[in-house]
Amino acid sequence: MLKASAMNIEVLKTDGTKSGDKVELKSDIFEIEPNDHAIYQAVRSYWANQRQGTHKTKERGEVRGGGKKPIAQKKTGRARQGTSRSPLMVGGGTIFGPKPHDYVVKLPVKVKRLARKSAWSYKAKDGQILIVEDFTFDTPKTKEMTSVLKALQVNQKKVLLLTSKTDLNVLKSGRNIPTLNVLEAAKASTYDILNNNIVVMFKSSVDVIHKTFAN
Repeated sequence: MLKASAMNIEVLKTDGTKSGDKVELKSDIFEIEPNDHAIYQAVRSYWANQRQGTHKTKERGEVRGGGKKPIAQKKTGRARQGTSRSPLMVGGGTIFGPKPHDYVVKLPVKVKRLARKSAWSYKAKDGQILIVEDFTFDTPKTKEMTSVLKALQVNQKKVLLLTSKTDLNVLKSGRNIPTLNVLEAAKASTYDILNNNIVVMFKSSVDVIHKTFAN
């Protein structure tokens, strides 16, 4: 794995050899002082936004049946019951049960940007970024994607592969590899960046990240 030197990283070929080219990563994105609290907020927001919030139980007015009075009003020695769908009866509705609601946690744009920059800075600091020449496949081939990962010596690691734009052949070639996640560089969240052992980036995706964070 190559370490960043002054934020200049060697570009590799798909066979794992050096291309002779280098890419410079902007220091205002990849060399900032990471803000752990911003990262925490971003990851918390990410997981909260994954929740569907569709949990639901029926209240007494929503349970089918119960039109007939279950027992006589008097002379039974039991409490009065007006419906068999009362929450006190077996088969009745639920008291204060869960209702569908939104779990979305919204963050200010500046906090989200800071969190992503912090994540990138951690990855660069730890030497967990590889730059590779752009590549594609004629047809979706998991075997070919696996060969590329082996050549880059990351096939035993959890990898995030970032492309500059959607390439269906690359995406489909990687979706059956459980340790690989393929995303467009501009759409990678703080959680996506951190939830891996190494980030493999297309050379063209570096410019996309620079433009995404351009002031």
